[in-house]
Order: sequence, then C-alpha cells, then structure tokens
Amino acid sequence: MIPAPFEYHRPESVEAAVKLIADFGDSARVLAGGHSLIPMMKMRMTDIAHLVDLQKIGTLKGIRIDGRSVTIGAMTTQHELIESTALANVAPILREAALQIADPQVRYVGTLGGNVANGDPGNDMPALMQCLDASYHLQGPDGARTVKARDFYEAAYFTARTDEEILTAVSFEAPAGGHAYVKQKRKTGDYATAAAAVVIAKSGGACSAASIAMTNLSDTPVWCEAAGDALVGTALGAADVENAVNAMLEVINPQDDNKGPVAFKRHAAAVVLRRAIERAASRA
Repeated sequence: MIPAPFEYHRPESVEAAVKLIADFGDSARVLAGGHSLIPMMKMRMTDIAHLVDLQKIGTLKGIRIDGRSVTIGAMTTQHELIESTALANVAPILREAALQIADPQVRYVGTLGGNVANGDPGNDMPALMQCLDASYHLQGPDGARTVKARDFYEAAYFTARTDEEILTAVSFEAPAGGHAYVKQKRKTGDYATAAAAVVIAKSGGACSAASIAMTNLSDTPVWCEAAGDALVGTALGAADVENAVNAMLEVINPQDDNKGPVAFKRHAAAVVLRRAIERAASRA
C-alpha cells in the first residue's frame, strides 16, 4: 500500500500545469482531490513518475453565478458546493447530490472536476451534469475547448479529454421547475447501486420539460432523452411515470458485481427513478 517513487509538482497556473503534462507525457498525472488516483497509486495499479497537483491554482476554484448561468471551477470541493447559498438558490440539485457523495471527510477534499473528469461510472456528478446539459471546459497545449457532458463519456474511464488536457470548469444553465437526485447504496460512503437525476418543469398542470439521467448502471452515465420525452405533455400520473421508467430500462446495461445481480440492479433502478420523478414533480 505504498506508492512507487514519483516527482511531485505544484504549479500555480493552468498554463504551467499543462506544460508539465506535455513535457512529461504519459508518465504524468493530474491530482485534484485524489480519491481515485491515490488508491490506485498505493496499490501500484498505475505507474506515475510525475504527479501534478492542481491545489495551488486559484483560477480553478470558485462558483460564479450570472442570472441562471452557473460556472464552477474544477477544483471546487463537494463541501463548497454544499455550503454555497447562492448555488442552492439557483440549482439546489447540486447540493442534494453532493450531500449523498461518500462522507464529510471525503467531501472536504473531493472536487467537482475530479468527480466528472476521470470517467468513473460510479461517480455521482457525471449523470447529474448530463441531466443539466452541462458543458466541460478543457485546456491543453493547443488551447481551450468545450465539450458537452452528454458527449464526454465514451466508456468506463475513457472520455473525450485527451491526456494533455485539464478540465478547468463546468458550466450550465440552472433549470427552472422541480428537481431530485435519489440514490440507493449499500452503506454510507459507498458508490450507488443506482441513482437518478431528474429535473421537471410544469406549465398549466402538465409537464413542459423533463431531463433524466442515471448513475452506475452502464459503463458510462446514462442520459435518456426518450425517458424525458415520455413525461412531456403529460399530467405526470402513474402510467406516465412508468412509461419514463420503461424507456430508461431499455437503455441501461448493468453488470453483475458485489452490489448485486443484474435483475436486482434493474429493480433498484426502477424504484429509484420512480421516486426521483415523483419528488421532482412535487417540487415543480
């Protein structure tokens, strides 16, 4: 449980961090909160000669809100998301989701950028960002670019981010209406067996817009357009909710593991999603 020897770097700007990664190539890795990377280093599951710590880069931190436009620096911690009153006022679903991540000790150090950038299908924020139609801001040797969260995840631990790029921020338009993030897990601190992010808007007693995404039920987060479409124009009755649940069950692809067999995971997914839709509808 002791990492192999490595060189530690603590740059003070994004440009300096990008240069270090470009200079050292495959032997360098970026460190945000470290909850995924450090255990892998301790178990020697990854060979890293240069660790580039982003903690000292002030421009990667902070929450900026302009009307309903929200931009969050990649090094903003889960605790800071929870404590931000301004963020809770415009996008309370982030606080609801962050409170369900691991435990306080982890949330004080774990970052939004680290949670979304490494492509772990068990992380909570990727599905939420897809639900919100968020954009990821990347910077590398060739400059800056933006990738939609819905286009970012390719497979487990494989994303649209190149090895030379750093995720600098996440941005989205805060949705109007109701929201919910519901998570089923075996114990406090565990990854989800199934979790659902839902936002719903109503007009004239009917659903006018809906977005639904789920966590840890495939090798990527699953945003299902058909599930949201199944609710639009309806009164959000029991049959309408079941149509949305069935649409999601068509696209998830859970696997047997220590959290349970496929049949149990599909059952948990359906229960969690029903609860999330009902809660979001009650808040809309």
